[in-house]
Amino acid sequence: MRNSKLIRLVEYYVLRFLLVVYLLVAASYVCRSREREMVQAKVEETYYISHGAPTLSIDDSLPARGFLKSFRDTVYGGAQRPPPTSILVISGHWETDYPTVNAVSGTCDTIYDFYGFPQEMYKIKYPTPGAPQLATRVKELLTASGFQRVSVDKKRGLDHGAWVPLMLMFPEADIPVCQLSVQTNRDGTYHHNMGKALAPLKEEGVLIIGSGSATHNLRAPRLSDGSVASWALEFDTWLKDALLDGRYEDINHYEERAPHAKAAHPWPDHFYPLHVAIGAAGEKAKAELIHHSWQSGTLSYASYKFTAAE
Repeated sequence: MRNSKLIRLVEYYVLRFLLVVYLLVAASYVCRSREREMVQAKVEETYYISHGAPTLSIDDSLPARGFLKSFRDTVYGGAQRPPPTSILVISGHWETDYPTVNAVSGTCDTIYDFYGFPQEMYKIKYPTPGAPQLATRVKELLTASGFQRVSVDKKRGLDHGAWVPLMLMFPEADIPVCQLSVQTNRDGTYHHNMGKALAPLKEEGVLIIGSGSATHNLRAPRLSDGSVASWALEFDTWLKDALLDGRYEDINHYEERAPHAKAAHPWPDHFYPLHVAIGAAGEKAKAELIHHSWQSGTLSYASYKFTAAE
């Protein structure tokens, strides 16, 4: 009798021991899986995309359209690279007094913030899901970095500075997206620091895109003979040289250091997304020109990739 009780007791503790071992092994497997997912999802680079005119959404004659349609395969790494967990777009078409991020639950509305264009453009939809969790994270990071007031907009969808390039870059519209506004009452250094605050998002698999235009003077006379306005060419060349040389302080103070700065950007809304992309890339980030073309001789579609120094 005593032997049978002893055997049952031993069996009981052996089973408990095996159960504990099983749980520890399972937990270790889950942890390793999550670590692999985080490594796979990590995004090492940021981008500044010149989205030019709204007609980019329909005009196949624009070289920039072909570039953006091939972006996933030729620039981002193709099917072998996992997609980002979500996308944060800093668009030149959203100006606020203080940083504001949209936190849409459900599908983002497609905002048609342009006028007098072909009717077919007003029928385009980019029904991507919103990213309210990313919006919360953006607010946390900015607040922790000293941005005292950060607002959240739960209704605003995506303006054309976001949905036009994204519909070409990620046409499946299945990656959660949120936008962050620019503050045209501040300067380049302010927006560079905003990007620095957001840099940890890359470790979480977030793709950060600044969307604007390398030159953006819509009142300048358009050229139809294939030439480029001298002021636009000189500014665009200065910008390329400064970025490729890593002279980011010059970029932060472009108003004083760039030729024809006021002609190239009468208003800084489409340039500040560049500062955010540079800041988010990390210290001593390396710039790479990934596309260059012109429209109407004044609108540069120069686009850049920024990768943190190893």
